[in-house]
Amino acid sequence: MNRRYDRRDFLKLAGLGALGASLFPRVGKSDAPVFHTLEKSARRPNIVLILADDLGYECIGADGCTSYKTPALDGLAAHGVRFDQCHVQPLCTPTRTQVMTGIYNVRNYTDFGELAAKNVTFGNLLKDAGYATCMAGKWQLGTDVALPKKFGFDEHCLWQHTRAGAGKTASRYLNPGLEINGVPKDYTHREYGPDIISDYALDFIQRKKDQPFFLYYTLMLTHAPFQPTPDSADYSAKPPQGKAAMQTRPDGIIQHFADMVAYTDKLVGKLLAKLSELKLREHTLVLFLGDNGTQHGVLTMMGERKFIGGKGAPTDAGMHVPLIVSWPGRTPVGKVSHDLVDSTDLLPTVCEAAGVTVPAELKIDGRSFLPQIRGEQGQPRDWYYCWYAPQKTQGIIAEFAATRDFKLSRTGDFFDLNKDSEEKNPLAVTALTGEAAVAAKLLQGVLDKYKDARPAAIAIPFLGPKKRGDGRGGGRKKKATTAKAIERANRCDEEWV
Repeated sequence: MNRRYDRRDFLKLAGLGALGASLFPRVGKSDAPVFHTLEKSARRPNIVLILADDLGYECIGADGCTSYKTPALDGLAAHGVRFDQCHVQPLCTPTRTQVMTGIYNVRNYTDFGELAAKNVTFGNLLKDAGYATCMAGKWQLGTDVALPKKFGFDEHCLWQHTRAGAGKTASRYLNPGLEINGVPKDYTHREYGPDIISDYALDFIQRKKDQPFFLYYTLMLTHAPFQPTPDSADYSAKPPQGKAAMQTRPDGIIQHFADMVAYTDKLVGKLLAKLSELKLREHTLVLFLGDNGTQHGVLTMMGERKFIGGKGAPTDAGMHVPLIVSWPGRTPVGKVSHDLVDSTDLLPTVCEAAGVTVPAELKIDGRSFLPQIRGEQGQPRDWYYCWYAPQKTQGIIAEFAATRDFKLSRTGDFFDLNKDSEEKNPLAVTALTGEAAVAAKLLQGVLDKYKDARPAAIAIPFLGPKKRGDGRGGGRKKKATTAKAIERANRCDEEWV
């Protein structure tokens, strides 16, 4: 009987051959997951949620990357659970909105660079339950000085808080401009922004070590501009610009992007070391994921496979991100889960881990994957949904529902993602048979569920491609329209840097 290979099989074949042998050694004759035993403590767990900026699935060694070194994250995966089917939004603010609220953008997203003050976040829910809360890193959710506390964070050291927007944002890397608990602070002596944020986060952990804490650590790396890190040979008072900043190694990999991935991993390692130093590691649930795909056009190798970053695009390259979870004594060792996870699932997961009930009136869309983190079956989702309109003035770029293998757009286009991951050849739903036909019916039901979900008060017109055959979509015109919209979304994000 011929085996049907899908995207997960390909990644294993392409990137996890010899690599997998070193990262995921055999744990027993049957290769079954191994659980450490740990008596349950009355103390609620600490929770650290790390969100990397513009870091796609292809960038982590444990996920098959062969272009960059990520030993800390590989170790986290080797001692925890690695999810190979985590999907977020194609751009940062839309993802952050879903992560923090557990609600799909169709119901509460208003515009790029803002999160409406009426939203309830996981910061609110955990703070109300007695957790010490902190947010450290990238903000990009509104310039009102009161917002971080409004969203439940007792302490915060942020970039792009009160000073944000095109032409207003200070540097995030060399000589950064940050806001510490709402007070602007500029650094001028070759300080490195990610290091300052890291020091603040570790200080928070040190000070709160004797009580349950929640740290939302939103890394500023690896977003463009690609610049030298303190570990780079050319780290200097004046970062290289233009072509000099985009120099490539002999293998075609952008040197400074590789440096930034390595520094991301280093900062994760520092945090894990701090938890171990304070003897908190076994009491702390650590989750790491990316906020969207890698910068558009960035080359990364996964074994022999070339992968091109697709940030901003509502495709696998723009939305498939790493997700690694570790909670010593609670998570199986070196397990790989193929269950679907999307960005709305983070809020219910951290809340369940903390023993916090999510109020029913919030009507969240997310589903907790804590059982899978523990190595149990849980209730995996069969699909994920995307409503993507990063700028209010731009309108909706895409709306679709997808399983691991198939995708159905609101426009009626259907894709077999195993055969057409770049979504170049839409299939007619009426011609589908077997597994594909069953998936199409399921996904149409999801689209029907969210058809009227957008509140009238924040309605955004559909300005993108219409259904095929109505004169505004299909063929070259549809591709050109979508490509232009994606380019504009990416440009908007870059202008904020």
